[in-house]
Amino acid sequence: MEEIKMVDLKGQYDKIKPEVDNAIQNVIDTSSFIKGSQVHEFQKELERFLSVKHVIACGNGTDALQIALMSLNLKPGDEIITSDFTFIATAEVIALLGLKPVLIDVDPNTFNLDVNKVEKAITDKTKAIIPVHLFGQCADMNSLIKLAEKYNLYIIEDAAQALGADYKVNQTSTKKAGTIGNIGCTSFFPSKNLGCFGDGGAIFTNDDDLYEKISAIANHGMRKKYYHELIGVNSRLDNIQAAILRVKLKHLQQYNFARQKAADFYDNAFINNPKFQIPFRSRYSSHIFHQYTLMTKNIDRDKLQEHFKSKGIPSMVYYPVPIHKQEAFKDFIFSHDDFLVTENLCKKVISLPMHTELSEKQLNYIVDNVNEATCIL
Repeated sequence: MEEIKMVDLKGQYDKIKPEVDNAIQNVIDTSSFIKGSQVHEFQKELERFLSVKHVIACGNGTDALQIALMSLNLKPGDEIITSDFTFIATAEVIALLGLKPVLIDVDPNTFNLDVNKVEKAITDKTKAIIPVHLFGQCADMNSLIKLAEKYNLYIIEDAAQALGADYKVNQTSTKKAGTIGNIGCTSFFPSKNLGCFGDGGAIFTNDDDLYEKISAIANHGMRKKYYHELIGVNSRLDNIQAAILRVKLKHLQQYNFARQKAADFYDNAFINNPKFQIPFRSRYSSHIFHQYTLMTKNIDRDKLQEHFKSKGIPSMVYYPVPIHKQEAFKDFIFSHDDFLVTENLCKKVISLPMHTELSEKQLNYIVDNVNEATCIL
């Protein structure tokens, strides 16, 4: 049996090697490396895939979030609501811009923003909500959209872990993650469901005015070359990465299906195991399983992870420390009692290998050893 990897990028590349190599060589042959035709074509193809009016490619997912916030005419001290249980970038850009991150606990089932707690946190300084579609499943966007309309707030979706997930909007239509709010953001970090061979990101919107402003901010504040109307940044996707993403976008539906198939295999193996809570499946959102994350019950997670390692099974803990306890956020005042669910998750979640190349033999080996571990630990 081949080595089990947490993410098998090499195995995925081997299957599309001729397409990728040819795409890269074509860029090198043209020697057009920045703002070339590949970026333009990728943006158009991603717009069609997402059924969104505008895609603006940028340097990475963190830049996407920062640029999105920069486009909203916010002032220092304005409050932005987001999740406490996620990667630091979502809250980091809020603080970086002199805004105030208002962290909210998450739902114990979906691990996404607890909407019941969001409304209680809204003040006259609140300007936007950033829901994170964690691990591949959309947050409760129907409820969040109602709150945004009620309080006149922007919604910026962090869709970096859920690109391609479908969401039922008020039971009347289906939209892709990242296209439901005012602005959507994603990352093309190599391990993402749609990943390039370096850093990359993108911003989505159906708003023409926001599109114009976001495009300018991402390009040094320019709408016309050498005429800088806004304070901007330098954040762009290079032509080689765009060429790679064009190839991989053609396979994204297949990749997401492969992840869902592996998740179904895991679910069937663990559904009756009393030591685990399998991932929750929302009736409003498809789940594309950027991660397959179990909630442990009455078992020592550290010993469980050590056992996996001894059997050659990689695992990860996303995320061991909540944002409100990070040293970087020590100057912000948070109450421990506001994050009981998040703190419990940080102690108990564990993610198993999840990628497009998992074989049935590997999956059988993983589940056999996981179930065995719960009997002996």
